[in-house]
Formats: sequence, structure tokens, C-alpha cells
Amino acid sequence: MLHSHLTTLNAVSLVLNTFKDEGLPSEALLAGSGIRAADLSRADTRITTNQEMRVCANAVALRREIGLELGRRMHVSSYGMLGYALLTSATLGDALRLALRYPALLGTLFELSLEIEGEQVWFCANGYGENPQLAVFNTELCLVSLKVICEDLLGRPLPLEGARFSHSAPDYHASYGQSFPCLRTFDAGDNAFSFAKSWLDQPLPLADTVTHQAMAERCRKQNLEFTGRQTWLERIRKLLAAQLHAAPGLEGLAEQMNCSPRTLRRHLHDVGCSYQTLLDDLRFERAKLLLNETEWPIYRIAETLGFSETASFRHAFVRWSGVAPSQFRA
Repeated sequence: MLHSHLTTLNAVSLVLNTFKDEGLPSEALLAGSGIRAADLSRADTRITTNQEMRVCANAVALRREIGLELGRRMHVSSYGMLGYALLTSATLGDALRLALRYPALLGTLFELSLEIEGEQVWFCANGYGENPQLAVFNTELCLVSLKVICEDLLGRPLPLEGARFSHSAPDYHASYGQSFPCLRTFDAGDNAFSFAKSWLDQPLPLADTVTHQAMAERCRKQNLEFTGRQTWLERIRKLLAAQLHAAPGLEGLAEQMNCSPRTLRRHLHDVGCSYQTLLDDLRFERAKLLLNETEWPIYRIAETLGFSETASFRHAFVRWSGVAPSQFRA
């Protein structure tokens, strides 16, 4: 995947805080992600979804059902300015439609929608295109957190009428009952939960027209800035991806971007990464592709990715994935 979208630190911070309560140091969860502990203290830090997924994979390796727990902890207050805009909306329907307008600020990996069927409304999360091995985790995290957001906005429980999941029932499926105390269907055609349509017109207890208008305008501006960073990062990734066999270095890449190395370094820092992190990310994705889809010998893959020695590539791949290239291919 050569295009890695930017996202917020919400999920990563939640993972770290959840395991911190159990005494697990953040270093173990951040391993291989390129995220530094210092990055977590900056509210405007943006990371790539690949970085986020690495932290989540580390968490799932420790506890398979962690997506459900993280979803229950991801309250509307986790979303900063957007959270305040949602809380001060007039009705639940107004809040949810505002959230759907700014998926980049939600940091979602899904395409969210509200589908009305008669007197029911289905809150749907589909179009997942990230690591398939983390599909169940991300679905659990997304749907549970969306339900939690609805209840935070209402200030009361939201009675559900049904829930459906595109994945098969995991061995811990009974745990789904805590968040979805309704009819649950697995191996469904999509991911969604439903409630009575009348809830969309329910006034919110913290509705405030003046505050809402101010917060909504700030969300609009933040979204413009965020999507601008996204476009810029994708341009850099595309340039670098075409030169993996002979990476240009920070100075060379800056020249291609028509900026100074210092400016490029600052912009990369603003989105929570570095030149080396981007290069490693792209090399890892390309390496996995070549190992899975070709019969090339390891030395040829190493050369294609710009490694002067096969041993250096093997060492890097172990650092990225935890296994040697030959084991990954097997």
C-alpha cells in the first residue's frame, strides 16, 4: 500500500493507556511503529495509518479481544474539537451527520453512513481497506466506539435493535453482548448496528447554538489543514516509492519537493514521522508485496529496495515484522 493516510493519535493513546493500567510499558506497544513517546504529548501530531496499525497489531498479539475494550473507552471527548461540536449539536441526527462530514477528524478507517430502513436506522461502517489481519479488531473498535459516542451525546443508553458483522463469530463472541445487547448476526454483508429512527430527532442535553457554530467552524478549518497535509504526504510517498532502489536522501527529496531540507524535516515532524520512517514504511510494504507475489530470490528483493547487502535487508525486515524474509514467505 503506497498511500498511507494520516490519522490522529486517538487510538494509539488509548492502546497505551489501557495497557499502562496493567503495568505494560509503552515501548513494547510502540515497537516498530516509529512513534516516539514525546510525540504523544503534542495534540496536533498526525501519524500514518500504517504506524497506527503496527501499535494495534502489538496490542492484538497480547489480547485478541482488545478491540471491544478499546471501543468502550473511546468516548466523544477523545475527538477534541470535533467532540465538542458534536456534544453541542441540537439533536443526535445533527451530531451524527456532522461527524460523517469530517471522517478525517474522526480518524476512521471505514466509510461511515446512516442508512434508514423504515422506522429503523443502521449506523454502517464499511469499505475497510487496511491490514486484513486486523479487520476484526478494527471493526470491533469502530462499531463499539460509535455506539459509545451516541450514548455520550444522548447522556443515556441507546437501545439497539440489531447488530451485524461481516466477520465470522470469534471464540469470544459472548463478550459482544456487553456492547451489543441485541440480536447479533455474524458473516453478514456489512458492519452496522441499528436503533429506532426516532432517536435521530432526540434533543441533546448539552446543545448550545453559539458554541456549536464556533466549534463547527473550527472543525471546518482543521479539516482543510488536515486534508492539505494528507495531500502533501501522499505526494512525498509517491516520489519516494518510485526511488526505493536508489533513495534520494532527505536533501535529495527536499530538492525534488522544491523546499529546503530543514523545511521538509519540519513538515515531516508535524505529521509525526521522519524521512527514515517513511522510507522504512515504503520498503516494508514493497518487501511484503514482492515476497508474497514473486519468486524472486531474497538478494534481488534487497537490491530492488536499495539495500547494498542482503544481510542488511534481512536485519531490517526482522526489525519491521519480527520474522526473517524467508519465514514470512513460507
